[in-house]
Amino acid sequence: MTLPRVPFDDRGLAYGDGVFETVLLRKGEPVLWPYHLARLSRGCLRLGIPMPSQEALAATWEGSVSSTLEVLKLIVTRGSGGRGYALPETPTPRLLSRRTPFAPATARWQEGVTVRQCSLRLGHQPALAGIKHLNRLENVLARQEWQTPDIAEGLLADTHGQLIEATSMNVFWQQKGCVFTPRLENCGVAGTLRAALISQGMVREADVSLEAIPSVERLWVANSVQGAWPVTTLLSEDGLCLKRWPQNASDRFQTVAHQLLGYVSQ
Repeated sequence: MTLPRVPFDDRGLAYGDGVFETVLLRKGEPVLWPYHLARLSRGCLRLGIPMPSQEALAATWEGSVSSTLEVLKLIVTRGSGGRGYALPETPTPRLLSRRTPFAPATARWQEGVTVRQCSLRLGHQPALAGIKHLNRLENVLARQEWQTPDIAEGLLADTHGQLIEATSMNVFWQQKGCVFTPRLENCGVAGTLRAALISQGMVREADVSLEAIPSVERLWVANSVQGAWPVTTLLSEDGLCLKRWPQNASDRFQTVAHQLLGYVSQ
């Protein structure tokens, strides 16, 4: 595979001036594509970047059908030009893509995962909330807080202590039999699996503090590539065990999430 060269003056490279999508391909076809397309469109609109054509986007996966799962990464930058932060008068967006083979971590579906609370707090910026823009430095810093492979994810709160997301996944919890996910009006990425679950009526948005998470009935982290991982152990920032949840053989949330992705829950 020949990877495209990004010019030194590309605004995505220089300033994070762009958006991206990470899409599961099943037999060469994008899964949850309407949700990815909608978020990509929202991101481009929010940043004022012309949206790539449907034909240009489709060309990134068409014509090469694989019998295995793949992940397609799409990056749209504003392109080159402009002086400093000033925008080019006529932007020429740059669309980059790459496909790689993929296998989900099915053991985590079955056995559950350990997650930890992160010390980093997400800042509020409603203009960027929900979209998948290229500046993910908060998530990069949060992911540096642990190195052990025994910890699958880190939970992120905002500066007010409200749970927002995990470093690369959305968070879902069950209370009184209902499943909820954090509101994302001020920060965080609105995942496509999250959007599909809300559309299905499986999940509702609500507020919850990070410190209240040990009291919930069940907890999951999930995204549109890996599927849904039930959380069995929650650790503090210092590595202390705050809560253990028993692994439940009956997991309707995971079943619905995996049906949307074409996975079969084990």
